[in-house]
Amino acid sequence: MRQPVHFSNIFLVLLVLVVCSCKDNFEQVKRISQFDALPVGEADTIRVVYTEDAKTIAILTAPKNVDYTNQPFPYSEFPNGVQVVFYDENDNETYVRADYGIMYNRTDIVDLQGNVHITTPEGADLKTSQLYWDVNREWVFTQENFTFKNEDYDIAANTLDASRSFDKITTGPLVGNVLVEEEL
Repeated sequence: MRQPVHFSNIFLVLLVLVVCSCKDNFEQVKRISQFDALPVGEADTIRVVYTEDAKTIAILTAPKNVDYTNQPFPYSEFPNGVQVVFYDENDNETYVRADYGIMYNRTDIVDLQGNVHITTPEGADLKTSQLYWDVNREWVFTQENFTFKNEDYDIAANTLDASRSFDKITTGPLVGNVLVEEEL
């Protein structure tokens, strides 16, 4: 004899189908959203020349650039190192090198990491493991150990806050020599 079909059995079967189909859709949505983390572009052996009023102000070179400007917080990454040569008004060159670099487009902050080394035409020499550069304010800073040498300074410390030209410097506790002029 045939048993009557109960409404609760039908509801249970429909509920299982809906739950299973939602899970499949959720997995599909997760797979689709993974593409958002992909870069918009990658380039090998790049050289970018920055100009202002038809004058070269900087040249950036890197073995690899990965462009994530398609992300909610856009950035551009230099995973295999970066070098930038800045030119002043007299075409003097300041060299900046690092093993890794990342530039955040919204904030114009550059994060340089690993063997960061800056040399200026005036003889200034800065070495640290990480350095941030605020492009708009032309300001550099770090909370990592650093050494800095020029004709007035031969110091080591663990905090640096300075103008790009190093004419204004604030540090943490110092180790080294500082030339101080007395006013009469």
